[in-house]
Amino acid sequence: MIRIGIDLGGTKTEGIALDPTGKPLARRRVPSARDDYAGTLATIAGLVQALEGEAGGRASVGVGIPGAISPATGLVKNANSTWLIGRPFDRDLAQALGRTVRIENDANCLAVSEAADGAGAGCGVVFAAILGTGCGAGIVLRGRPLTGRNAIGGEWGHNPLPWPTDEERPGAACYCGRRGCLETFVSGPAVAADHAAATGEALPAHTIAERAAEGDAACAATLDRLVDRLGRGLATVVNLLDPDVIVLGGGLSNATVLYDRLPDAVARWAFTDRLDTPIRRAVHGDSSGVRGAAWLWRPDEHPDAT
Repeated sequence: MIRIGIDLGGTKTEGIALDPTGKPLARRRVPSARDDYAGTLATIAGLVQALEGEAGGRASVGVGIPGAISPATGLVKNANSTWLIGRPFDRDLAQALGRTVRIENDANCLAVSEAADGAGAGCGVVFAAILGTGCGAGIVLRGRPLTGRNAIGGEWGHNPLPWPTDEERPGAACYCGRRGCLETFVSGPAVAADHAAATGEALPAHTIAERAAEGDAACAATLDRLVDRLGRGLATVVNLLDPDVIVLGGGLSNATVLYDRLPDAVARWAFTDRLDTPIRRAVHGDSSGVRGAAWLWRPDEHPDAT
């Protein structure tokens, strides 16, 4: 059975076709139809058709989105790709493709991919966080995503920053309508905003990390704050879930300083006498989300024709 995964992002939509062993058969990336719901459906349908043509057969389809399907309404909620909100995306896409599709939060797809054959392979409980344009996370238990009763399992980025200092209160406004969410402290745009507030210098997060590695004191101080805040945020995950591994994906996950310093930063706040939880970079990098979407279908499962 060929499996196709689609990673729907704010700026690009990526698709991959995998054989039953997880070997890539075809891969494509196209611009996202931003702010265009009908265009988004057409983009995904076009990708699936092209990938099936290259892979040579009909495939199951899994899609990772920056949000979730509400169990209460059957409509998309909590999506920072706001043009999806309030839409029956899974049903509309199933109709467009003529088969059942599986929709999952993109961070859950990252976690599924890394648990299957990446940084969390062989681990029973995997917590994977995306540190990119936003800040999401996914949880995998014994190979399957923990979506949760309300489809908010792993919504780590919309919890408040733990143990905030007076300077960190009340925190920046978040698109979710609250203030002080972790996403407003540890996402790429948040790190850039923090640096600009401290220095008056507008730099993207990846440049801040590069300059910090080269010895720039101001950029290093910005990364110090990031490590401290991430440490506090991940300590709450350890205290609640105690995962076998923490996996980091997204653009900020490429900063090597995180893997050198985060274990101690988490240990300072974790409720344990000794912390040995490994913190690893996603093995599949930018491909983790799209691979995880494909892995939403097991090799022996087949989508129903509609």
